[in-house]
Amino acid sequence: MKRLRTHKSILLLVFTLGVTLWFTSCSNDDDTVELPIPTMTEIEVGSDNQGIIGRDFHFNVEIMAGDKIGTVRLNIDQLPDEDYTREWSFEISWDEFSGMKNATVHKHFDIPEEAPEGTYAYTITVTDENGTTAEDKGEVSLIDPANLTVDPELYIWSIENGNGDFYFVNETLENPENVTFTKNDTLSSNIQISNVKDDGIMYLLLIRKDQNHLPETVNDIDFSKAIVFDVYEHNDEEEVFTFWNTPYNSSIGDYERWPELTIGAENDNNAPQANPVSGEKAWENGTYYFGVVYTNSTHHLSMHHYMEVTVEGF
Repeated sequence: MKRLRTHKSILLLVFTLGVTLWFTSCSNDDDTVELPIPTMTEIEVGSDNQGIIGRDFHFNVEIMAGDKIGTVRLNIDQLPDEDYTREWSFEISWDEFSGMKNATVHKHFDIPEEAPEGTYAYTITVTDENGTTAEDKGEVSLIDPANLTVDPELYIWSIENGNGDFYFVNETLENPENVTFTKNDTLSSNIQISNVKDDGIMYLLLIRKDQNHLPETVNDIDFSKAIVFDVYEHNDEEEVFTFWNTPYNSSIGDYERWPELTIGAENDNNAPQANPVSGEKAWENGTYYFGVVYTNSTHHLSMHHYMEVTVEGF
């Protein structure tokens, strides 16, 4: 009987240890913590996923870190099934966002002139200080400027304040200095954009500098922040031409339209429905951006240009 009790005791001890180890293992599994990973939104790679070789390239991504941002990297690599004239790849990274919980990464850089034309794979990689990584993948087309069907460029831009003061920007894109508008001044402006065809639209905008809003395409415009001075479009133009917002009609010997806006107006010139100049974009004394944004919807190309002006009298 003593040996039997001893044997039973040993079996009970082994069983107890086994159950204890099993529960401990399950408990450890349940205690495993999944680290939060970074997330990316508002991703913009080029202009509508296009870039022009040798020219400025637009990149934007909004990042929310799992813990804190480590590094941000963009890679552009050739696709395995695409034909290229030469081998080429591109990598650029930024570490100035390290340690931030969230950040808007808005960058401009030139696509090297040696890049061959074609469609590429892009990869955005965000590393987190907690060791996790997030990626976003897609495709981007790089175009040789010699092969562009349209190539919108600012040709000439004139501005006047109704008091005899005239300001000009030409194709060199040198902005005038000391441009000032006072409450009740009449702002008028005409602009020409060359090398366009098919369908496109331009906006001329006044935006307070403290809004930190400089849209680069028509789709980027936040109308809660932008005062629309003018909006004008062209459609079904079969030949390349220069687009004016003040077309001249020789048969009547006058301009078909000549947009104006009173500084301090209650409503802007947005069309088809004017927007009230209130809320975030209410008139204030200070520095404004006066800018043009043009987007060709047929060829998915855009151009933009801004100058600083002073508004006073409020």
